[in-house]
Amino acid sequence: MAALCYAEFAAMIPVAGSAYSYSYATMGELVGWIIGWDLVLEYAVGAAAVAVGWSGYLRVILEGVGIHLPVALTHAPGSAPGAIIDLPAFLIVMLITSVLYIGISESARLNSIIVGIKLTVIGAVIVVGMFFVRPANWSPFAPMGWSGVMKGAAVIFFAYIGFDAVSTAAEEVIEPNRDLPRGIMGSLLVCTVLYILVAGVLTGMVPARMIDVNAPLASAFVQRGMHALSGFISLGAVAGLTSVLLVLLLGQSRIFFAISRDGLLPPAFSRIHPRYRTPYIPTTLTGIAVGITAALLPIQEIAELTNIGTLFAFVLVCFGVWILRNVEPDLRRPFRTPLVPVVPMLGMFCCLYLMASLPVVTWIRFFAWMAIGLVIYFMYGRHHSRVDRNYTAELAASITIVRAQD
Repeated sequence: MAALCYAEFAAMIPVAGSAYSYSYATMGELVGWIIGWDLVLEYAVGAAAVAVGWSGYLRVILEGVGIHLPVALTHAPGSAPGAIIDLPAFLIVMLITSVLYIGISESARLNSIIVGIKLTVIGAVIVVGMFFVRPANWSPFAPMGWSGVMKGAAVIFFAYIGFDAVSTAAEEVIEPNRDLPRGIMGSLLVCTVLYILVAGVLTGMVPARMIDVNAPLASAFVQRGMHALSGFISLGAVAGLTSVLLVLLLGQSRIFFAISRDGLLPPAFSRIHPRYRTPYIPTTLTGIAVGITAALLPIQEIAELTNIGTLFAFVLVCFGVWILRNVEPDLRRPFRTPLVPVVPMLGMFCCLYLMASLPVVTWIRFFAWMAIGLVIYFMYGRHHSRVDRNYTAELAASITIVRAQD
């Protein structure tokens, strides 16, 4: 439901910033800032969580060839005895940041190669793993009941940041009115089917309680005696997580760019590199902040913060579609969310329900982050804003008209 709402906004308002721009256009500057600050949390912390997962699979690969890195340099403090820093997580973030600094065309080529490798490995996991499934491992099918299902859904929800990330680069899409809805809905459909198939095979091969959360797919094949395939899967996981990291860091820098262009952050954040034509300052700062977070925080705490930010963004996008349909019913919409207001209202309800399943400490951290954002807005953004609440909608309308005429 959230993806359908995103698709309507992305086709109608093809500007950088994703949910920030959509909320700004429909609910005004303050709400736009709140969701923009929330997206900063969502993407930065999500990228850090992925970097920690990347580090875990790298350790599996190296250990498979007899290389054992010291715990002190491969785990965040508190995640293992003697841990000091997750150095691999930090280094992969720095590498991806340097790629994004150079340009989106180069990033897209790299991402296409990586995604090809990832899909090959996922196909191998599904096809080979299905021959080793033991149906008894699925009984009981929901061992923790409905509450367990909802808690699991809330914790893994940041896996769906992908279609939000598609919309953050809207200004760099050649035909956004057509391609953005296709990209958003297509990515949602393909990823959901693959998630279900992989999860079904994994839990069928190994009882859920015996899954190694640091490298689940590889460890499952090791437990079934397929050590060679385990190494192949770990290579694919490293490739796959690299592509995810690339997309998240790209989205984060574009959100900073959009907020700065509206004057709510210093103009340096929207400065374009004279040679590479990229927002190089937010790209660099984002990379450093994400790298430090990944190096020093355990993955569980990182993931929970990402999820609450993602869900909150989805709530406001769904609400924004309903508002704009009532306030501006005659705006040209290349893609229309069906069954409004039913779809956006149900989308809001489902996301709020999932948010309620997250731990109390996650809510406390979320509100603390939002409080910091409000302080920044009232001390800087409110006094430097260059636009009013209708700017983004007017800009988007003019872009849509021009492209339609072309």
